[in-house]
Amino acid sequence: MIKKKLIGGMSYVTFTFLLALYFTVVVNLPVYKALIGIFSQLETVKLGFVLTIPLFFLASLNFLFSLFSWPKISKPFFIILLILSSIVSYAGFNYGVMFDYDMIINIMETDSSEASSYLSLYSVIWTLLIGVIPALIIYKLPIKPITNPITFITAKFVSMFISLVVVGLIAAAYYQDYASVGRNNSYLKKVIIPTQFVYSTSQYVKDTYFTTPQPYKQIGLDAKQSDATLAQAQTKPTLMIMVVGETARAQNYELNGYHRNTNPYTRELDIISFQDVTACGTATAVSVPCMFANMTRDNFNRSQADNQDNLLDILQRANVSQLWKENDGGDKSVAKNITKIEIDRSRKDDMCNGSTCYDMALLENIDQDIADLKGNRMITLHLIGSHGPTYYQRYPSNKAIFQPDCPRADIENCSQEQIINSYDNTILYTDYVISQMIDKLKQLDEQYNTALVYISDHGESLGENGTYLHGIPYRFAPEYQTKVPLMVWMSPSFQQTKNIDYTCLKQAARKTGTYSHDNIFHSMLGVMDVSTQEYQAQLDIFSQCRNKFATEVTKNNN
Repeated sequence: MIKKKLIGGMSYVTFTFLLALYFTVVVNLPVYKALIGIFSQLETVKLGFVLTIPLFFLASLNFLFSLFSWPKISKPFFIILLILSSIVSYAGFNYGVMFDYDMIINIMETDSSEASSYLSLYSVIWTLLIGVIPALIIYKLPIKPITNPITFITAKFVSMFISLVVVGLIAAAYYQDYASVGRNNSYLKKVIIPTQFVYSTSQYVKDTYFTTPQPYKQIGLDAKQSDATLAQAQTKPTLMIMVVGETARAQNYELNGYHRNTNPYTRELDIISFQDVTACGTATAVSVPCMFANMTRDNFNRSQADNQDNLLDILQRANVSQLWKENDGGDKSVAKNITKIEIDRSRKDDMCNGSTCYDMALLENIDQDIADLKGNRMITLHLIGSHGPTYYQRYPSNKAIFQPDCPRADIENCSQEQIINSYDNTILYTDYVISQMIDKLKQLDEQYNTALVYISDHGESLGENGTYLHGIPYRFAPEYQTKVPLMVWMSPSFQQTKNIDYTCLKQAARKTGTYSHDNIFHSMLGVMDVSTQEYQAQLDIFSQCRNKFATEVTKNNN
């Protein structure tokens, strides 16, 4: 009896096959959802090809899982893999999220407060049913001990060989169909679980923990403010407020032609809204470092950006006094060398609920923040803006203008009308925050030459084509995730001091296919009158409307 108990249980080959079958049928639901969308747009689809897809996944996963199915490591490895895969499955099926390298970076840099916004009863139930309970079954499952290593290796080899034969036969019969669908929908490989997220995570771990860090590089060592600007600072300094938005998409801005009144507070403030601006990335971890770096989207490298000076560092070197105020879970290493204030989101009052704060909290003590700086100065406000999925937590009840909204985290269980209403409320509230900051700048007009620049990091999908949130790999991302608002307000004294033709700037803002995050680094250097060899006038949005300064900078740089 004891002997039978010892030799009883499931073989490793059977265990691996059943696990591959479970991943094929259940965990990879996001893949089948994506395929249904693809096939629905095709005129004809071969039935045989469609039927072989699950078999192809099963054979491929059985082969891959067999590589990790060994005594002592199988259970812990697959238990962890299954739980993580259930979370990936939930995000992929319900939001269309793809876990590529950039998304892994974004996840690793997400703080606990931000992460908690994704928790909902639905997400917990999904993870329990698809990940945790099957993982417990694996933990309890008896697996037959290996009594003959040769038999074990032979069985494993035969299983892997059969898997390869199945893959080969399918490829021989339907190669053109697989190639066509894969070539025309290359994002599909990023949806398959667990291959993509495991690969991306391993690359992140390798780059973060097993790669020698790049030496830090200082750039813009020649940076200096113009003599005229320094002289002006003695009597009436420049005060620039740069507002970095979160998850605001340009398509929902009334000032950009949206049919709803989402900009009721700024539309009468003589603010300029640029009509067509493209983001550097579709996630904060990419876009924020990119917009402050002396790189374009085409050559941006996060590791390099983290290890060299950025816009803020160069401005500080040129003695432009700096402050970063944070309400969005982190500056992504952009403000690592300057003074930084983080809003305490653990407090509970009319601005904060213990885990998140409204963006008006950034304006608390703003008078003292400004007074504490010296000379020409710039304050950067990092908003939580329209960060989802808990859009309803981004605005107070008196700004919940568009109804009915979606007062829950699992937005996939709200109607699209509710989701859009909630999102538009966040845009409206951001508009209110900007207007309040402009009002404050107007009050300070006698002391400072004031201006405000607002730009969002990336956009957001609100259910279009079944996609929600953001973070889709850039070449697959819809414009809802890549088009962002850029708004500029300048006091009359700022316009005069900086020699800016405001009418010209309004005309320039109407251009399409011209502006992006690539312009921010150079535009902010230019408008703050900082000359350096790093500055490129052709990427300065403002230079086209202030030729006098552009000529002076060119002369200084030569």
